[in-house]
Amino acid sequence: MLAFVRSTILSGLTALSLIAAPLRAGAADQVTVFAAAALTNALDAVAERWQAETGHRVLMSYAGSSALARQIEGGAPADIFISASVDWMDALDVSGDLRAGTRRDILGTRLVLIAHGQGADAVSLDESLDLLAMLDGGKLSMSLVDAVPSGVYGRAALESLGLWEAVAPQVVQSYNVRSALAFVAMGEAPLGIVYATDAVVEDNVSVIGTFPETSHPPIILPAAITAQSRSPVAEAFLDFMNSEPAREIWADHGFELIE
Repeated sequence: MLAFVRSTILSGLTALSLIAAPLRAGAADQVTVFAAAALTNALDAVAERWQAETGHRVLMSYAGSSALARQIEGGAPADIFISASVDWMDALDVSGDLRAGTRRDILGTRLVLIAHGQGADAVSLDESLDLLAMLDGGKLSMSLVDAVPSGVYGRAALESLGLWEAVAPQVVQSYNVRSALAFVAMGEAPLGIVYATDAVVEDNVSVIGTFPETSHPPIILPAAITAQSRSPVAEAFLDFMNSEPAREIWADHGFELIE
């Protein structure tokens, strides 16, 4: 049976309530953004740059894409949604929760295997890898493999390489990718699967392998304005995320830019 670990990051609505209460979507001169946890550092930097240039306010809520999508479907006060998976954006498109014509693919990233600590030896991520032996009785830290994009991609990659069945009993699941990263950084799991752009923000892990791009679906991060948004500056912030200053920030944080 797969194990679960409680997220160390607050759920989207809880975190949001700590930022501003009371809160309503579309308050004048502010935009509320629900974004995948994988974007935390880079998107904070983009938002800070935009706030400095415009004087407008950005309110952030970070969590797993699946949790955020469900909250938006339930009427949560988001103006913009940025997902780590096209599937969850598709779900909101089908449910009518996106503003027509605003959806766009903005970023890409890679999937990596990480180890606790610095200086771990690199491995080749292919069918010959004995991942179970590498774990040596420890856990493999991943996001929810049936819901959170990084976990879904990770399971797909392991299945593609013929490694999933052997290690599945050792997988411990978190509610978002940053919690999966933290589990390895703290030494609670010797290995984990996260995005390359997450691994670079944590000093206490090593990237020991990058999964072949052919082993999982393309990792594309789309963004869109929600159907319920009334923010007069939502479109301006969405456009800014593809501006030259923002693109420099994304690149500095290791994201692949989508034209």
